[in-house]
Amino acid sequence: MSEGSQGSSLAFGQVVIGPPGSGKTTYCHGMQEFMGRIGRKVTVVNLDPANEAMPYQCAVDIAELITLPDVMENLKLGPNGGLIYCMEYLEANFDWLQEKLAAFRGHYYLFDCPGQVELYTHHDALKNVFAQLAKWNFRLAAVHLVDSHYCTDPGKFISVLCTSLSTMLHVELPHVNVLSKMDLIEQYGKLGKSLCKRDTWNWAASGVNYLFGASWCFPAAFNLDYYTEVLDLSYLVDHLASDPFFRNYRRLNEKLVEVIEDYSLVSFVPLNVQDKESMRQVMQAVDKANGYSFGDQEHRSLEALMSAAVGADFHFASTLAVQERYVQSQDKAVEEEVMDL
Repeated sequence: MSEGSQGSSLAFGQVVIGPPGSGKTTYCHGMQEFMGRIGRKVTVVNLDPANEAMPYQCAVDIAELITLPDVMENLKLGPNGGLIYCMEYLEANFDWLQEKLAAFRGHYYLFDCPGQVELYTHHDALKNVFAQLAKWNFRLAAVHLVDSHYCTDPGKFISVLCTSLSTMLHVELPHVNVLSKMDLIEQYGKLGKSLCKRDTWNWAASGVNYLFGASWCFPAAFNLDYYTEVLDLSYLVDHLASDPFFRNYRRLNEKLVEVIEDYSLVSFVPLNVQDKESMRQVMQAVDKANGYSFGDQEHRSLEALMSAAVGADFHFASTLAVQERYVQSQDKAVEEEVMDL
């Protein structure tokens, strides 16, 4: 797999990134089992030096090169500084990674990455690792996992959008943003639950339902596609303006939303790692992003090829199915809001 000798063969894979606790390791485990059942040879590479309990079959482990506890003890660094040092050490030892990956030629790769956000938004070490893999003819897509329960808090969701956009621009890979743990999406609250005055809303909002009172409107749960497709974010700013704490920061929130909408890059695919259909939807999105769909690694039907080529496989139907399964019906959510009031 040297730079000169590897040129004839392509290797496909995913780099699984995201904040701590977003489900990266669980995703790698689930995707390894799912792809194994459809006949793909999958190799999981652990690039997280702090990952000690791995449920999946790990073929390449960065712990053989360096571990976070050793760095923290010997260099007297904290966990964040230690992770950065580990990634810089990996960058300085490309030959170790190249030798390990060479043993799995022809496999599909899953790279389980650390959970420190700064590594994907500011620091260059992992970005340089990904760039080196591209020079070795790896065709990779970044799978950025975000905990879906952030959708229940407008402030946190805007923060997630900013983080996702920054990561997309910094990592410089084909990108698939994923809302993970969809089965727990309403564990911490209802989607879009809040109060607002009539005169602060544009009633042509897409994906929003309302129940009218005397001088107030009660927005019921946003449809899930409002979050996955990142529709008009001004409604989230209005949500925040109803909170006394965020009211003073309305201008800041408006500018953040403008940046997100001006780039118009961020969207999400919903995922429940225990649902085979949900895993299939994510796998298809990633296969299109890294080009695996257009290769000759496995047999595909003409319908699947045409779907990938012309973009006929819309996310709306799958998002609607996910909403019906995991999100409480809007009529019931409206009734509960009225009872609360």
